[in-house]
Amino acid sequence: MNHRGLPIRFVPASSLSVTDYEKHIFETGEVSTRENHWHDFFNALVWCRFPALKAALNARHHGQLDNAISGYRGKVRDALTLLDESGVIVTGMNRAVLNALTEKDWMKAFVTHREQWESTIRVTVCGHAILEKFLNPYKSVTAHALLLHAPATMPVGELDVWLGGAVKKGKILESPACLSPLPLMGIPGWWQKGEQDREFYSDPDVFRPDSGRRAPAPVYEIPIV
Repeated sequence: MNHRGLPIRFVPASSLSVTDYEKHIFETGEVSTRENHWHDFFNALVWCRFPALKAALNARHHGQLDNAISGYRGKVRDALTLLDESGVIVTGMNRAVLNALTEKDWMKAFVTHREQWESTIRVTVCGHAILEKFLNPYKSVTAHALLLHAPATMPVGELDVWLGGAVKKGKILESPACLSPLPLMGIPGWWQKGEQDREFYSDPDVFRPDSGRRAPAPVYEIPIV
């Protein structure tokens, strides 16, 4: 359901008149969906897996419409769009790995702590544009990661509810700086076309060092009940 309690329905885009995409979802629950289109298919899948998060993203988008300046979406909507299109959610209890990601210390995150990715760190894709890129993956696929200090074993349903509440209350995604760039093929086991050795991670076109121009993205705390 959307924020107004209306059931979500995926409606052929050809049957809808030209309208504001987010506003239409908020007012009717209808998600404009292009037929035979991978991008929109993956969007529907994310709605099914993260219904609370997607409804909250839509509600926040709608709530920001009156604040928009012509030609300028604003920091909040930019952040919402980045997570919606190219976002992943990283959960884990190992602060060293999460901090290494915020600092773009790729060797530390992926090599020094390589074994942590098998048990204590989980990456969940929520961006439908990222899912589309996995149809033909390449080394430089980079997501915008929301970093959460929380058990990697946290059920997706519980994670979805927490995310939906946090987005709705404005506790996260106040600007794009709330998200951290994450080269997905650096995750141990995700690159299938060669070795993930030190030479692999030394590619500056993919694993870019921290420029120091902005503060690291935050690591959000999910209280353990």
